[in-house]
Order: sequence, then C-alpha cells, then structure tokens
Amino acid sequence: MKLYRFLTGPDDASFCHKVTAALNKGWSLEGSPTYSFNAATGAMQCGQAVVKQVEGKEYDPEMKLSEQ
Repeated sequence: MKLYRFLTGPDDASFCHKVTAALNKGWSLEGSPTYSFNAATGAMQCGQAVVKQVEGKEYDPEMKLSEQ
C-alpha cells in the first residue's frame, strides 16, 4: 500500500526536524514544499507532502500514518 501524509508546522527548526524524522522512517518527499502566511497566528507556515510504500499491509482509515 502507498501512504500519504502532509506535514505542516511553523517556519522554524521544529518543522525541519519533523520532515527529517519522517525521511529517516522511510518516507520520501513528494512534490515541492509550501510556504504561506497564517493570518490567524501571524506566522509563516511550512508544508511538505511525504509518501511511503508499505508491503504486506492493507490500508485502514483507522491506522496512525506516522507509525507506519
């Protein structure tokens, strides 16, 4: 099965660590990163899609994607 996640976070080191952790768990970058202003918080936000191929499992909407 192929899994998809969209990681988001503030424009700081915590976002880079979130993406780095996903890459080190076997996820791959998918597409370009995004960068936008969040008017509600007054801060810039980052986003990055990641995908992962998992063999031997079937998709279940109840699964926690970050644990795959």
